[in-house]
Amino acid sequence: MPQRHSKNNNDLAFFTYDEKRKLGYGTQKERLGKDSIKPFDACCLCLKPFIDPMSCQKGHVFCKECILECLLAQKKDIQRKLAARAAQQKQEKEEEEERLILEKARELDAFDQQNHGALPQYNDKNHSRDKNGFHGANSVKVTSFEEEALRTMKAFWLPSATPEAPVKVDTPSTSTVCPEGKEKLKLKTLFPIYFTEDESEQKKSNLDKTYICPSCKVTLTNTLSLVAVSSCGHVFCKKCADRFMAVDKVCLVCDKPCRERNLVTLEKGGTGFAGHGDHLEATDFKHLGSGSGLGLVRPAAKT
Repeated sequence: MPQRHSKNNNDLAFFTYDEKRKLGYGTQKERLGKDSIKPFDACCLCLKPFIDPMSCQKGHVFCKECILECLLAQKKDIQRKLAARAAQQKQEKEEEEERLILEKARELDAFDQQNHGALPQYNDKNHSRDKNGFHGANSVKVTSFEEEALRTMKAFWLPSATPEAPVKVDTPSTSTVCPEGKEKLKLKTLFPIYFTEDESEQKKSNLDKTYICPSCKVTLTNTLSLVAVSSCGHVFCKKCADRFMAVDKVCLVCDKPCRERNLVTLEKGGTGFAGHGDHLEATDFKHLGSGSGLGLVRPAAKT
């Protein structure tokens, strides 16, 4: 009978290959399914079928209520940061004024000690002079004060005696940003978009809506590139937009004039096909916890 000593031996100072494999040690990869891909008719914030959709100039689609709440929250955060910055500037100004007052009082004290001290002030080179211009007993007084300050200085290497560093508040940015693309976003740059519903099929609920291109009547899915007209908000497939609207300079639904800059390509969540160019692979790295024998999951390092 073959022995299983290599697998049964668990008194080693290191993990064997079989033990690492059972604990799931190493890089684990898993391909994302369809439920992990955002459909084209979903809001980028709530990830639900959009209601009153609005798009930015980069093609990110949001619910009207979601994007307005997001911009309002950003404005409130900016106001809070500006108030904190103003309070810090006020505190720094007060500390600077206090420092100037103390420095002036120190100069007056030094002048008073120099002119009314125990020993007179001499200008010849025969008498010793310290760095503050004091003589005799005054120099002893300053030296003892410095020694006392050195004795009572905080031990910065001890956590309990570490002086707290002042928290610096940088000047915040006053512009709101897109929660998806991280570019500057203003409310006036958003525009509503309108999808054409497929009325030939009867849907049981509003969640089962099917949208089509108003020009070629093709059902819109994540496999198609969609283009919205910022001047009127109608959505077409990219083929119709490039073939007709880019040439005629007019919307195919409402006949409203549009230019090439008004054609905004909408962002989508991607498809499950490998050739689509989307990264649909989740990667985790399991390393063994010290002393616990359990695997702790952390993101794999980028290579």
